[in-house]
Parts: sequence; C-alpha cells; structure tokens
Amino acid sequence: MPVSSLLHHPTDHQDQLLDRHLRELLGPMAPEALQALHGAFQWVEIAAGETLITQGEAADCMYLSISGRLRACLRGDDGQDRPVREMARGQVIGEMALYTDEPRSATVVAIRDSVLVRLDKAAFLGLLAQNAQLSVALTRQIIRRLQSAQQGPEATRPVTMALLPVTAGVDTAAFAAALAAQLRVAAPQAPVRVLDAAALDAELQQPGLARSDAADLQANRRIALALDDIEATHGFVLLVADDGPTPWTERCTRRCDELLLLADATQPPALHPSETQFLAARSGRAEIAQVAEVLVLLHPEGTANPQNTRAWLDRRPVADHVHVRPARTADMARLARLQSRTAVGLVFAGGGARGLAHLGIVAELEARGLHIDCLGGTSIGAIMAAVTASGLPLEQRLDVARRAFLQGPTGDFNPVPLLSLIRGQRLRGIVSEAITALFGGPVHAEDLWKNFYAVASNYSRASEQVLRRGPLQQALLASAAIPGALPPVLRDGELLCDGGTFNNFPVDVMRRQRGIGRVIGVDLGARAPRRIPHDEVPGAWALFLDRLRPRRLRRYRFPSLVSYLMNVTILYSGSRQRQAQALTDLYFNPPLHRVGMLQWKRFDAIVRQGREHAAQQLSAMSDEALQPYRR
Repeated sequence: MPVSSLLHHPTDHQDQLLDRHLRELLGPMAPEALQALHGAFQWVEIAAGETLITQGEAADCMYLSISGRLRACLRGDDGQDRPVREMARGQVIGEMALYTDEPRSATVVAIRDSVLVRLDKAAFLGLLAQNAQLSVALTRQIIRRLQSAQQGPEATRPVTMALLPVTAGVDTAAFAAALAAQLRVAAPQAPVRVLDAAALDAELQQPGLARSDAADLQANRRIALALDDIEATHGFVLLVADDGPTPWTERCTRRCDELLLLADATQPPALHPSETQFLAARSGRAEIAQVAEVLVLLHPEGTANPQNTRAWLDRRPVADHVHVRPARTADMARLARLQSRTAVGLVFAGGGARGLAHLGIVAELEARGLHIDCLGGTSIGAIMAAVTASGLPLEQRLDVARRAFLQGPTGDFNPVPLLSLIRGQRLRGIVSEAITALFGGPVHAEDLWKNFYAVASNYSRASEQVLRRGPLQQALLASAAIPGALPPVLRDGELLCDGGTFNNFPVDVMRRQRGIGRVIGVDLGARAPRRIPHDEVPGAWALFLDRLRPRRLRRYRFPSLVSYLMNVTILYSGSRQRQAQALTDLYFNPPLHRVGMLQWKRFDAIVRQGREHAAQQLSAMSDEALQPYRR
C-alpha cells in the first residue's frame, strides 16, 4: 500500500473528527449506521510527498480525509501531470471506484502530512446490503460529486497557512495579527486562530513541547492531534514560525496548506537558513506534491513602487508573489482576499481606441467602493490594466493616459511596409513615456503593486502566451502588436504579436489565477453584426475618391485597411465571446459601435461612455449583489 503507515488504534479524538465529517458529508445518521461505518473503516496516515492513488491502477477503495491536504493530478498525452483540484478535511476521494470497475482516473498525492480513513469495496457493498439509510446517503454523495465535476475544477481554499520569515527583522506576530483581522472581514463565517509555539504549548499545557526534538514521535503525535482539533473548529489557522530553523518552524512547514514567505523587500534577496534547511530539502519531491509557496514582499509604507522583484523570484520556486505595505490596511485586505479565495480580478479586452472606455469603467467601480485585486488584459486592455495596476490616484492615471493617447499611437505609417503598415515607433515612445510617468522609470510586470498579466500570441509556437514577468514595456508592446498593422516583438528569440489572435478577452486566464473568487470583465466585442448595404466591394479608385469626401457625405462605409486588419485578427477570439462572458461574474459591454478603433482623439468622450455604461449597470444591481466586491 503506497502510504507510510496504518493506524490500528485511533484515538477518541480522531473518532470524534470522523463522526463530525460523516455527519457533514452524509447528514443525520442513526447510531447503528455510524457504528457500522466505524467498523468498516481503516485508518491511514500518509506523509507529505507520498502518493495515495495512481492514475490507471485498479480501483478497490475510497478514502475520507480527516486532516491534511491532498492534490489530484491528471497525466496528459505529453506525460506531464497537471493539478486539477485539491482535497482538504472532510472530502471524499476515489469514491467512484466503489460503483464502477474503471481504473483510477487521476493520481492523488499528499502535499502535507495527512490522516484519512479507507473503505474497501467489499466492505462498502456489504454496508449497502445491510443498511438502506446508508445506501441512500452514499448514493446522494456520488450524485453531488458528479454535479460539481460538471461545474469545473474545485479550488479549495487553504485552512492552515504557515507564516515563515525569510529575512531578519520581520515582525511575524504583528503581521499575523493584521492578516487575521482582515481574514475575518474577507470571510466573516470562518473563525481565525493565530498559533505560535508558545500558544500551542499553552494549549497542551506543556511548556517547550512545540519546539521539542522533531524526532520525538510522542511529541509529534500530541502536536498533530492538537492541530487537527484546532483545524476542525476554525476556518483559518495561521501558524507563526520562528525566526530561525527550529523544530517548530519545521512543523509549520509540514503542517500547512500554503506557505507564506515573509520578506523585507529592502533587504538582499538571499535564501534564509529556514528556507535552506527545510524548503530546499523538498526539491527532490515531485512538483505536484509540494505545498504552494507564496512570496510576500513587505515594503515600507511610503514606497512608491516595488523594485527588483525578479531577483527574489529567481531564487525561489514560488507559486505566486504579493506586494504588501503592512502599514496600509488596503494592502493587508488584498492579501486576505487572495488567501481566502475571495479576491476580485478585473479583465480588459482588446479593441483599439475603444479600450479607452476601460478607464471610465474603472473610475465608476472605484467611485462605488468596489475593490480590484488582480488585473489582466489583451492589447489595449493590457495597457489599461497596467495603468490601473499602478495604484496612482484616478485623476493622475487619467492624465497620464490622456497625454499619451491624444498623440495618436498608430499614426506613424510605414513608407515601406515590409513587416507592418505602422512603424510602431510612436506607440513604443508613448508606452515608454507612460510607464515613466506611472512608475518613475522602466519596471517589470512583476513589480506592479497588484498582480498583472498581459496576453500575447506566440507566432513562433503558434500558441497563446501569458506574460506575467519580464519588462513591462515589452509585454505591453507584444500584446498590442496587431499582425500586419504593428511590428511583432522579439522575446527570447521568438516572435510575439497581438494576443487578440488567440484570446482577446482573457477571462479564463484570470479564473486560473491563485486567489481569485470573482471576475469583473469589460468586453469590447460587437453586440450585433455590422451590415454594409452594398452588393459588392467597390474598386480601389472608387474607394479612394469616396475617402476624399467629408465623412457625412461618404457613400461607402467600409473600414480602413488598418482597422480591417485590427478587427480580422480578433475574429477567432470573438467566436469565444459567449464562453468568456459565462466565466465573468460582473460583465460590462459598453455600446461603442460608433467608435472607430483608431479614434484616439475622442479620448474624453470614450472614457465618459465607459463610465456612463458602468453607472447604468451598477445602479441596476442591489447592494447585496455588490457586497462581495466591497468586502
């Protein structure tokens, strides 16, 4: 059996946890039914990194998680394992095996030390034959699982989080208290417990036990049972590690669902002794079996913009990073929403000058107190997302954008269009000036206060590419490089162009971001097909002469060549509009059909149209519906 040990003599405490999980899972049960289940279960312990179930093997049992955390992964045709969901306490694993003879559909590994109970198929069939109530309850659970599977992968929020200082001088206790306070706001129904070594010793009434030798099996057992009990009665548990590599720090790293690495961003990004001793040792473990590590970079209250994030990330295999000024309540609240999986992501679509409407929608969201925790977009949407992620006051952001785009970023036509109709030098200069005005100079995408991504198309690989790291200017120019209209961008020897070719409204990317619970999307796609009242396309000479007339007197309403190229590149993305909309919780699609994709001079009018549309949409919603975006 691919687990470390079987528990033949569970404690009364574990039996109580089992009863609690069974009642939550199956509903009220007669005492004899519970007793029958107790007799059929086998207790199982599995250590972090071990495999519980292997994809493709014969299925002969199910498990119920009592404590810990496990991850299910699917192996693709390329041989790579991809996580699909995580299972925490009280969740059933592999129950389909009890009803079918199909092999295991996924691999399940422990990402932290876990305790489960096992029910063999023979025992299960015997229980069904003996107890009708149990049969109905178990069948109902299977149906619920099938229904939830159709709704997409589950993203179980972490319960136990370890706070590990990785630089000197971090006030971990104060940080834990501040995070706990914001978690109570983000998830008011989930009790929070902060636990350091001294608090656990007090819980166990034995001073020094939490920092006892890690090889002391009896101490480990008492600590594990106490932590199981605390987890069972709290929505969140914050384990406050010591400043150095003590046995308590090691226990924190092994007992958590997610590991927050707290670093003073003003210090050098070197590895801390605790990282070297406890985290580097896990490098041999399969990546799918590792607890997610999140780098939390702590900045002084007056910091204008984060810098040098790349140096920190290059030294650590983290799943994510977050920039926080602990003295600012808004920053701690954003971290709490990410950790409680209630964060709000904002996604902007591409669409040329129509994308200026994004600024108006953001203005209305902020005026109504709706928070934004992560941003992403494509083409002009990526540029507007970066402007918003700067964190500057609204009027300052609008002023920077106005000065930039009133210059007309697509006006420098190429006299010799070998690669593009537009030279792109004007857009490059505008983006560079805007970045300097917003951030004080060149920055990387990972240096923004709020996590950000831009979507580009990789011409060399014929695939979509999500840009989360690297020079921000390069990411924005690549995402906006409309094929044929603007020159592509070279990145690591590969050609990147406009992301709208594959994904002009990248809501699905935001849905995969860690911590996101709700998504606000601003789509610029046409609401209805635009019909042209002619039988055939006129010749080039007729079109040329028609363009010499005033706009109101023109006979032909065909798009310009540049506008045609810009629209044609997003046709495939447009076919995915309905799918993207379904992934959006709060959807905006401002009526901009009279706005051309190159009408940059209409900056203020387009921004105003966006804000009026958002005001109309939000006014139609109740305070209750908007509350999750304000928490």
